[in-house]
Amino acid sequence: IKILTDNENSWIIPYAKNLTKELKIKHNVSHYYNSEEISKGDLLILLSCERLLSKSILSLNTKNIVIHPSKLPKGKGWSPLAWQILEGKNKIPITLFEANENLDSGDIYLVDYIELSGHELNDEIKKKQGEKTIEMIKYFVNNFDEMASHSQSGEESVYSKRTKKDSELDIGKTLDEQFNLLRVVDNERYPAYFIKNDKKYL
Repeated sequence: IKILTDNENSWIIPYAKNLTKELKIKHNVSHYYNSEEISKGDLLILLSCERLLSKSILSLNTKNIVIHPSKLPKGKGWSPLAWQILEGKNKIPITLFEANENLDSGDIYLVDYIELSGHELNDEIKKKQGEKTIEMIKYFVNNFDEMASHSQSGEESVYSKRTKKDSELDIGKTLDEQFNLLRVVDNERYPAYFIKNDKKYL
């Protein structure tokens, strides 16, 4: 089993390390940060990868799986969990699917959900996402030979990549109206801010 996280600063790194440790009890497992290091094997697990893999790299392993927090084909793309929370959703689907060279387009193996109460902040949201991600991967690994997939169907939608601009508060709106934005901002990389009299306030 290979695990790839192509961003060494990703929030999911602690979960990836724990998953590696747990799977090593029964399997031969390696964790990589560079897709060029991937070798032949049975399973490649892509965790919070930011770049699409080529067909040649994907062909090295029998199966290549990705976990994405949306009900595919709706919500392809970037930061789907944050975008759905901003839409007011508290029940967020998580899809485990086969990776291919196209964006979030592979056949689906599993769909599950995380339930939010509406008060959780970014770290708490990521914790629920990370725990559900690991749970689904472990189920997949334990049932590897029996896992069947089906192709995606229905209307497709794609979320755009969130930037620092997406953390801007509108001083003309109440905090209550913007509470979900405060929940999903990253206080280290993309802190909430507002502009008043041409000055920026974090």
